Amino acid sequence: MDLGIAGRSAIVCASSRGLGRACAEALLREGVDVVISGRTKASLDKTTEELRALGGGRVTAVNQDITTTEGQDALLAVCPQPDILINSANGPEPKGFLSVKPEEWPAALASNMIAPLLLTQRVLPGMIERKFGRIINITSAMVTTPRPHMTLSAGPRAGLTAAMKAISLDVAQHNVTINNLLPERFDTDRQHYMAEQTAKRDNITYEEARRRQVASLAVKRLGDPREFGAMCAFLCSSLAGFTSGQNFHLDGGSYPALI
Repeated sequence: MDLGIAGRSAIVCASSRGLGRACAEALLREGVDVVISGRTKASLDKTTEELRALGGGRVTAVNQDITTTEGQDALLAVCPQPDILINSANGPEPKGFLSVKPEEWPAALASNMIAPLLLTQRVLPGMIERKFGRIINITSAMVTTPRPHMTLSAGPRAGLTAAMKAISLDVAQHNVTINNLLPERFDTDRQHYMAEQTAKRDNITYEEARRRQVASLAVKRLGDPREFGAMCAFLCSSLAGFTSGQNFHLDGGSYPALI
């Protein structure tokens, strides 16, 4: 299927590894020129080299903290008029609500709500003028199925979801779409980290924690990041202009509700 986005440009935040990288890779294979970002230079350099070896679109790397104004300025300096924006950020540490320190809330909000909104605000005028824009927010299953140890994730990301829904209603007429991808247990470094945290919290082995991850999913396996990237690429395509303001659960069929 030709997605009709070859030659377009994309900013993919937090894309040196994990699901952000999977999205960058999928877009590159479609011929999109991609700007990737990350805070750790060694990891970003390695990913940049590997992505360039794939061919397809061009790859530009920005070693910045995109929750800061300086980081966002750096992204837009190398790609001032992106056709596609993928908002992504590392999830906060899982912990019980009573263990959350006051200073952790502003950090979680800055990373998982405010930064995506500020970047969106800066790229929207150009998208509206050019009559094409695709904004994807990588959030979390915690938006619709919050867990007690994930309040730092669920709160800011639910706020982002609500704000983005409101924005989507205003910009759809300009062929600018905004959608959210809600992952649950893809086989990335994040799930290794979550397994380690579960093992400590529940006093079990790492292997048992990984087994629980698999058992929690209806499909009985962890997700392949390439599956996530493919969904992202389609929602960025010229064929997805009639789909906006939606939450897509990518969880192996595990979401328990109808809506």
